[in-house]
Amino acid sequence: MTGPHTEDTFTPTHLLGGTDRVSRLGYGAMQLAGRGVIGLPDDVLGAIDVLQSAAEQGVQFFDTANAYGPRTVNQLIGRALSPLPADVVIGNKVGAWRGPAGEWLTDSRPGTVRSQVEDALLDLRAETSVLTYLRLWGDSQAPGNSPSEDVPIEDSLGALIELRNEGKIRHIGLSGASPDMLARAQRLTPIAAVQNRFNLIDRSGVEVLAACGRDSIAFVPYFPLATGTLGDLPALTRPAQRLGVSVSAVALGWLLRRSPVIIPIPGTKSRGHLADNLRAIEVAPALTDEEVAVLTDVEDEESASLDTMSTQMIDALTRRRQASA
Repeated sequence: MTGPHTEDTFTPTHLLGGTDRVSRLGYGAMQLAGRGVIGLPDDVLGAIDVLQSAAEQGVQFFDTANAYGPRTVNQLIGRALSPLPADVVIGNKVGAWRGPAGEWLTDSRPGTVRSQVEDALLDLRAETSVLTYLRLWGDSQAPGNSPSEDVPIEDSLGALIELRNEGKIRHIGLSGASPDMLARAQRLTPIAAVQNRFNLIDRSGVEVLAACGRDSIAFVPYFPLATGTLGDLPALTRPAQRLGVSVSAVALGWLLRRSPVIIPIPGTKSRGHLADNLRAIEVAPALTDEEVAVLTDVEDEESASLDTMSTQMIDALTRRRQASA
């Protein structure tokens, strides 16, 4: 298992796929869609402004998916950031879609994978996808509706490998992978990044994180701030007060210290929250080893399981639903 990273060896960047160096604090664009992650946001110009502000402040790693909108978030990114700077990586997920009621569906048939990559290139106004993830359901407790036929991961990845050979993809990643899925994928092709659930109160992806650390694969935790439901844990509030920062910046700083391959992707619609999140790059090396250890002990990683959400995370999500009801 990859242990907590220490202050002396902290590095703010990661070499993605061995070729593309990016800052280890990214931006997740899912919140830029409309309500329910459907359609355009109410404030389109505000969404474009946040994207441009992120790039201006040094964010080089953006996370998105065809299913966000669907397609509207990719179109916003293309409008905001095109032409894409050479040092910016857009990680886009394919193999998932939205149903007529907004439900999340999986469709990893090779033809669908190929058409979604082509659509994403059009929407992002790019000739090549620096990083394309294949969306899997290895970390999901509610996998949605599968296609009528069982599509082997080898077939879906085969479509991405063909697209890479055609120059339309540079790096291949996985989203929602189990350790077995990652191993199967690595027998076919190098994997540059894996995106799974992992945050201070949900360590379900710890086994996949260990595999990524071993092979220098970027580990991209989605919901890095537990959808904003971390609460007032003393392990967070004490270093936040000492450093004069928010608990969110501390939680992101802990992720950056937890492993040198982690690239958190917090999302926001607010320039203020964006600036606050980006302070995590400064917070990470300022956390003491003792503070990192206390934060790591907030949740038991030894008993963490990919197919089971932690009790703390379930309780936090329940409180969030009750507050919004």
